[in-house]
Amino acid sequence: MITLIVGKKGSGKTKKLIERATKAVETSNGNVIVIEKGLKLTYDLPHQARLIDTDAYNVSGAQMLFGFVSGICAGNYDVTDIFIDSTLKIIGQDMNVFKTFAESLNTLAQASNVKITLLVSADAADLPAGMDSLAENV
Repeated sequence: MITLIVGKKGSGKTKKLIERATKAVETSNGNVIVIEKGLKLTYDLPHQARLIDTDAYNVSGAQMLFGFVSGICAGNYDVTDIFIDSTLKIIGQDMNVFKTFAESLNTLAQASNVKITLLVSADAADLPAGMDSLAENV
């Protein structure tokens, strides 16, 4: 299942991601992955969390990010948690594309038994219909 952490810029989403990733590292019997655009979380996360910069792999767009996450799940049977920071910066601002992307990730998360958390810089009211049940406002 996926979880959305939703809020405007500066609302504390990244702080919540750091807290959750740190807790996941402490409690997980597998690997914790944090995907971000740029390397701004390098010193904020425990070294046990695998930090991946999408810019280093030229990942942009919803399909490319979905394929990237799918590859991580396929290549690592012991991934338990994936956190994606700056989701809309990576895939673009189109909320219809975001909805399709989130639904595909939810299916992948269930099939792979992985918890996926997306950080979304938007107002919860701007989310497409049906997404509000996955959203957690900051």
